[in-house]
Amino acid sequence: MKKLIGSEIEGSEKIKQLVKNLVAEVQSQCQRIETTKDAEESLLSSHKELVERFGKFRGRPLYYPYIGSGAGKGPYVELTDGSVKLDLINGIGIHIMGHSHPEVMEAAIMGSLSDVIIQGNLQPNMEYGLMSQKLVELASPKSRLRHAWVTTSGSMANENALKACRQKLSPARKVIAFEAAFAGRTTMMAEITDNPGFKVGLPEYNEVLRLPFYNKKDPASIDKTLSALKRHIGENPKDICAFMFEPMQGEGGYNVAPREFFIPLFDECRKAGILIWADEVQTFCRTGQFFAFETLDFGDYIDVCTVAKTLQSGATLYTEETNPQPGLIAGTFSGCGSELRAGLEILNILENQGYMGPSGKIAKIHNEFVGMLNTLNETTCKGLLQEAGGLGLMVAVTPLDGSKEKQGELLKTLYKNGLMAFGCGRGPFRLRFLLPMIMTSQDIASAGKLIEKSILELA
Repeated sequence: MKKLIGSEIEGSEKIKQLVKNLVAEVQSQCQRIETTKDAEESLLSSHKELVERFGKFRGRPLYYPYIGSGAGKGPYVELTDGSVKLDLINGIGIHIMGHSHPEVMEAAIMGSLSDVIIQGNLQPNMEYGLMSQKLVELASPKSRLRHAWVTTSGSMANENALKACRQKLSPARKVIAFEAAFAGRTTMMAEITDNPGFKVGLPEYNEVLRLPFYNKKDPASIDKTLSALKRHIGENPKDICAFMFEPMQGEGGYNVAPREFFIPLFDECRKAGILIWADEVQTFCRTGQFFAFETLDFGDYIDVCTVAKTLQSGATLYTEETNPQPGLIAGTFSGCGSELRAGLEILNILENQGYMGPSGKIAKIHNEFVGMLNTLNETTCKGLLQEAGGLGLMVAVTPLDGSKEKQGELLKTLYKNGLMAFGCGRGPFRLRFLLPMIMTSQDIASAGKLIEKSILELA
């Protein structure tokens, strides 16, 4: 049988070696990046001009004066002012492998050699189908999820999930979601998101019913949430299509709940015929299992699941029963070859290089990082870094007095001192980290020194 030209390109040892040589040269250049460093005086003016220009054309300033130079190594990234930052937010979760990871770079370059830049659901190349297949293979052993629709982002994955749920239970339209939920930035996902600051001037569609999230300090928390759910179901008979939840709340404060909190809610939804939709846009690949529903052991309940960030694209997974009818979900864009290929390589690395499981690298990073924060809270930063926790590579802590003002000051101080983090929570206002899975013990120790320095500057 005659070989396809595309297969010959894919299997070409000459092309593979050229790609390896290219990546090796970039890696060689990036070896000079070893730790954090201050900006170069000679670059400050041009960097400032760039930051101001970017802000002008997009209509508002950048949150941080951050413009990457295109070079980085592991958790470290070089900026256009010559400074090097320890990046512990990673594009709010996209860069799980850190910066300039050689295997991911090779995969992205190979993906970019395709005949087209963007793949779509009408004209896919191999990467599109392989991504769907891989997601189903990862999800199906511990869930009823049997299909995966690839798209461009977490918001689009969530939009497709909502459409599938509404179609399945039409004319039911309402969604149950937790207080402090985050679902994305599209019009409907902003409605599900429970943050007034993210939807100023937008109309309320009154299609979201709120439940209180788990409160570990309240012994009656589970009963209160279950009572609220029963009330919503009673007041909206046959008009609720889905219960959407994050297995661990992200923007809401890195709030964690145990399995026994979720199960009564799921059982009540099943009894009422309401679909269960897990938003794993952030938790996917970060908990020590590929899916948080595996970590919390409730995969059998899930009807629809959304993933993104780590994937370098987005996807909606669904069961046979929730598989939408042709025409409901489509879209010209499904992702470019380089991002799909890189996403597949990340999944391969996670699966085969010892990252998963209770004794895997993700668990080790989590334990070391949380341990470092707790040690600081008990010693030099006594009482100033409270309630450190989270799941896997998602870690948060309540700094200083837990106020919004102090949170903002600390984020800017950390950035000045060389560490990038972000905020979450509503009060207390917390410091959050999306840790790259290539962090070493030395990197964690370096982070601890920068956090300690910044806290003491503001205490």
